[in-house]
Amino acid sequence: MRKYDFESIIDRRGMDALAVDGLGKIPGFAPEPPKEGFDVIPMWVADMNFNAPAVLTEAIADRVRHPLFGYFMPRDEYFQKIIDWHRVRNGVEGMEPKHIGYENGVLGGLVAVLNAYMQSGDKVLVHRPTYVGFTGSITGAGYEIVHSDLYQDADGIWRMDFADMDRKIKENNIKIAVFCNPHNPCGRAWTHEEMEQAAEVYRQNDCIVISDEIWSDLLLFGNKHIPFQSLNDDARNRTVALYAPSKTFNLAGLIGSYHVIYNDEIRRNVRKTSAKSHYHSMNVLSMHALLGAYTEEGMEWADELKEVLSENVQFTCDYLEKNMPDFETTRPEATYMLFLDCEKWCKRTGKSMDDLLKAGWDVGVAWQDGRPFKEGYYIRLNLALPLSRIQEAFDRLQKYVY
Repeated sequence: MRKYDFESIIDRRGMDALAVDGLGKIPGFAPEPPKEGFDVIPMWVADMNFNAPAVLTEAIADRVRHPLFGYFMPRDEYFQKIIDWHRVRNGVEGMEPKHIGYENGVLGGLVAVLNAYMQSGDKVLVHRPTYVGFTGSITGAGYEIVHSDLYQDADGIWRMDFADMDRKIKENNIKIAVFCNPHNPCGRAWTHEEMEQAAEVYRQNDCIVISDEIWSDLLLFGNKHIPFQSLNDDARNRTVALYAPSKTFNLAGLIGSYHVIYNDEIRRNVRKTSAKSHYHSMNVLSMHALLGAYTEEGMEWADELKEVLSENVQFTCDYLEKNMPDFETTRPEATYMLFLDCEKWCKRTGKSMDDLLKAGWDVGVAWQDGRPFKEGYYIRLNLALPLSRIQEAFDRLQKYVY
């Protein structure tokens, strides 16, 4: 018997949720609404369909009861909560308040670092499959992406190609690399050995590393998060790590994220550049949301969430293997996203990816086109829903689509 509710089906219609109210409104990005007779099962946007824990909503409500929302200063408690969270969850020692800075979203932090060190047209190394937010933010800010492709080994596990990374950095005179830890959309929880090899490539080429660790609380099946900065002193001093409570506690609509930068010079440069636009000023409700989330009860809730997500992922992978073997995937070790390779299905049926996506949308399975993450035959699926909704989604796919 679980203490927290991960079973209730919450109606998000009319509550500004992109996952349901945005259907059909963003051509080329959002799924289309279902046909009559089918309700929507939102499985595309990377937010959750679970209630945020009461300790968090109460922290926001307590602040809202005070009638003034003027200029403010972040509380000392804000920084201490972050320090304690990383010490308890990830074994991090030596983090101080000065190392922590607010960001308006992880992508905002990403662009802030690029702006501090790069000129328009400069190139950035990013692994592919690539989170579409990286693609839009990096290119939108005027920089060029150089991809180093991940590959799947004989067991289907996604791996880095270190020789390719080194070659691409040298050929393109790259000085900043983006590292996704754990990886979205592949769901890899990188091992210490893998990250050490990546860190050595970055060290030899003197690259600043932007490590997106927004999914670091959502390691599944007993896997443990390894912060990139914890690898060795060199990694600690060349890395900007970006975190947020948003994936863990379903707070994407409140935006608030933060960086951890140990290197004094990098920290000064990033903050000096960010200060020019005033874009990275903290939101007071984001601060209080984190104060509620990063608590003992928040930790307990997050641990239970990981159990639920692990069960959802295992159910889905077992179901696919038994009933839909032409949809191939590797069980993710982290995140709540599944990256499906549908090439076998398309070739067996003679149908296109557009046909497949639309067939799912028509019966209310609002899954996401994965081709912007990696060319081919991919679909990305969000499994952060009550298990009953996941079961219903796959029942519909098997009956009407597969």
